[in-house]
Formats: sequence, structure tokens, C-alpha cells
Amino acid sequence: MRAPLVNFRRIQVAAPWPLVWTVTFFILLVRLVVFLVGIAVTAVRHWRAWPAVALVVLAVDVHRSHGWWPHLLVLIVVAASAGVWWWRSRESFERLVVLRGLSWWRRLWVYRRQWHEVMSLCGLVKKYDGGEKLPELLSVRCTYATDEVVLRMPRGQNPEAYHKAARDLAYSFGTRHCRVFSGRRQAPPARSGSLAWILRRVDAIRFRDRPRQVWLVLIRRDPLTRIVKPLPVPARPDFTALPLGLREDLAVYCLRLLATHVLIGGATRMGKGSVIWSLLRSLAAGIRSGLVRVWAIDPKGGMELSIGRPLFSRYVDDDWTRMADMLDDAVTRMRARQRVLRGKVRVHTPTVDEPLIVIVIDEIAALLAFLPDSDIRQRITQALGLLLTQGAGLGVLVVAATQDPRKEVVSVRDFFPTRIALGVTERGHVDLLLGDGARDRGALADQIPLSAKGVAYVLLDGQPEPARVRFSYLADDVIREMAATFPAPPEVQPEPVDAPAPAPAAVKARSIGNGRHTYRPTPPKQAAPLLPPSLLHALDLDVTPNGGDPR
Repeated sequence: MRAPLVNFRRIQVAAPWPLVWTVTFFILLVRLVVFLVGIAVTAVRHWRAWPAVALVVLAVDVHRSHGWWPHLLVLIVVAASAGVWWWRSRESFERLVVLRGLSWWRRLWVYRRQWHEVMSLCGLVKKYDGGEKLPELLSVRCTYATDEVVLRMPRGQNPEAYHKAARDLAYSFGTRHCRVFSGRRQAPPARSGSLAWILRRVDAIRFRDRPRQVWLVLIRRDPLTRIVKPLPVPARPDFTALPLGLREDLAVYCLRLLATHVLIGGATRMGKGSVIWSLLRSLAAGIRSGLVRVWAIDPKGGMELSIGRPLFSRYVDDDWTRMADMLDDAVTRMRARQRVLRGKVRVHTPTVDEPLIVIVIDEIAALLAFLPDSDIRQRITQALGLLLTQGAGLGVLVVAATQDPRKEVVSVRDFFPTRIALGVTERGHVDLLLGDGARDRGALADQIPLSAKGVAYVLLDGQPEPARVRFSYLADDVIREMAATFPAPPEVQPEPVDAPAPAPAAVKARSIGNGRHTYRPTPPKQAAPLLPPSLLHALDLDVTPNGGDPR
């Protein structure tokens, strides 16, 4: 007779041992599988450590078999090879050996060691189910001046939290500047060759969009404290990437000038001239060949631009009417190109016959807000409005500088797609120049010291976060030499010349040169008397002819 499963008399349970051993074996097997899968996932995730682990195992085995002599011999050979490599190709040695070793060291000692403490004190740790969810440190990549830290945000966060904590993060990790980027900073490389289709698919996986990843760029050594020397003049200007200065990660800052207008904002003596002359230097070869025509307007009487007069095809600094005429003539050129290119292309391609026209205005506020003649000011405002709204795709571009970017001063501010914020006096000017929220994303242009002339915040293509750059400084002698080396060829169509005043009319256009027309305002008519001649002096309070009382 089989024993019952439960003996209620003695309150005992008869254990079915085959079932117990089967369940125990199954649980241990599942745990073993989970353990092995975890090891495999860790090994795949840290595949870069495989060579180091293999070398350590090999070193231990060799030491047990032959002692320390093989290790000493290998160390001497490696040191000699590294010395020869550093001597023959220092750049590649530093990139592949020194910077990678520095990245490994800073990840362990600077970031991993205090990661939990810094994230907690900066308010980036989330509380959930009685525990903590903190950002996960993924990688650290060092350059000569920066540390690029990649992290994965916990659920319930967005990059805005890291923008707000950027300064706290910078000082917590021992630096002064921290830039936060919500997207990958490197674009996929251009692949070519027989295996390009495979590499492109690999890049599609490597460079796929990862919304939960955030890139922190901490400036370990600020290279923008030094003056940037003038950059070499390109043999042929690339209008999509004109080198103008140096970024804080030691990369060259390149401006895309094609099909855009540029507004430069900054307080007085903060380096607006450095931006203008750096741009003209990058265009110098095109100016000499006739591929680029620069028309310059200096409302400050030539104090800034007259030193480079040979670079300009047309130049005005002392006559408000001629300034308005120049802008009207630019509108006429733009209209002519519209008729030629309509229905053919959407963006003008500069040629010697149809060059890129760049209108440089040193202080645009003097033309739009402080010009005493209201008629001329209205002409200039209308001409600039037409150029800024229609001229980008037609190769008639405007590069303007201002000290006050407010709407009531620069009424056409919103028509400039590309903007550069130098040091400003008010924090509100930062958002006026770079867009709403730019200061919260790291553009601290109001905190640029007076000693950092030429330092500015700009927006790079494809990135909503501003970057800090320093434009090259060109001394007066360098500008004179550049103007003498790269003079502009004579203008095919001459500038407007003064002519006698036309006969009174409602609106009259005068022909100039080869049939082009420039708008001229109608002179005001002389007021006619409202009374007949016999009563003109009837109300004059004057003495009578015989010296009596006034009438």
C-alpha cells in the first residue's frame, strides 16, 4: 500500500524526491544558462578588451614557464618600436596610442570613479521602485583639447536636463566648459570601392539614430584663449565651407556662405572686424579671379573697411544716397538673374560672367535706424528686404554687422539665416541672435570677457546646439598685403554718378550706363500761396508806414 502524500496524523509531508530533484536540476540549469549568456553579452559588449585579456593570460603563462626575461625583452622591443613610430609619424602615434591610452585612463580615474556622485549631486539620478536609475556611461573619447563622454539617459529624461546641468557637470569633472549635444557629432564616412555596399550597411547600424544617448564634450584645455593666426588663403574658395577660425575642439570652423545671408552681432570692440576680414580672406582668391564681387558699405566713414579698398569692386563710406543707390543696383542685378534663371535652377552657381555678389555692411543699424534722412532710410530698408528675401538663391548675399540686434533697431533681423553671436552686453541679445533657447543650450555670449575678442557662438549645420569658435585676427599690415595681392578686377558696370536733378514728376527713373535704372525720389514741391497776392501781407503784424501802432 502506497503512503499518502500528506499524513495528517503526524502533520508530515512525504516528499516526492524525483520531482524535487527534477525541479532543482531545471532551476540550476536555467541559472547556468543565464550566467553564460551574461558572460557572452559582457564579452561582446567589451570586445575591445579581448586583446588585453589574451595578453595578460599569455604573460602569466610565459612567466610561469620562463620567468621575467621574456617580458623584459618584449618591453624593450615595444619601447624601441614606439620610439621609431613617434619619430617617423608623430601624428598617427598620438592619435592611435597616446589619445587612446588617455581615453582609457580618464574613463577609469576621472569619470567612472566619481560617476555616481556627480550624477547624484547634479540632479540627474531618477528614483524608481525604491531604487536609483542613473545615466549609464558608455564611452570616453579624448582629443588634444576635449573629452567626449557618451552616456545613455534613464527613462523619464530628455537632453534639456543635461543642458541645464552643463555648468555643474563641467566644474564637477574639473573643467570650465561643457557642451551638450543630443545627436551624434560625426557624420557617416563616405565609402567607395568594391566593399562599399557592405560598409555602408555597417555604418547604417553604427550611426543610426539613438534618441536616448547624449554626448557631453568637456573642454579639458581651452584653445581659444590664444589669438588665432590668419588662415591660409584657399586657392579656390569653397562657398560651402569657408575656413574662418578655430573651434574649441581644435577643428577648423568653416562657414557655409552659399545661398545664405550672415548677421554678425556683438558689442563694440568684441571682434566684428575679425569675422569680416576672415571671410574676405577666405574669398580672396575668388575676388582676384572675378568669381566673387564684394560691394562694401561702411557707414562709419571708412574706419573699418577702407584699409582693404582694393578688395572691393564697389565701395561707399561717406554718402548716404550712394549707399542707397548701391543697394538699388543690387536689386536690379538680382531681378535680371531672376529672369535668366527662372525655371532652370533654384540656386545660382557662381561664374566669372555671373559672379557671386557679397554686400558687406559694417554697421547695418546706422542705415536702418539712425539715418537722418527718412526717404533714404526707407529706400535702404526696402532694398535690403528684397535682397534678404530673394537674393540668397540668386547669388546676391548680404553680410552685415551690428551692435544692437533688437527688432526695433535691425528690422530685417529675422531674414538672416546664418547668425554669429560675439560678446554681447545683455543676456537677452543671445536669443535674439541665435534663436530662442540658445543661451539655455550653452551659448553664453554675454559672459565672453573683453580680452577674448573674436570669440563667438555659432550654429553648425545639423546641430541645434551652438558651438564656440574664435575667428582669426588680421592685423592692418596683413590686410594691406592681402588687398595688394588679391585686388578685385575693375567693375564691368560702373557705379552711379551724380547727375542734375530731374524735372519734377510723380516718380521718375533715370538711365545709368548700359540701360539700368535706379530709383530716385521725387523732390518735394514748393508750397504754393494759399491767399491772393493782394492779401499776402494783410495779417502781418508790422508797423504802419507812418510809424503808428501795428495793425
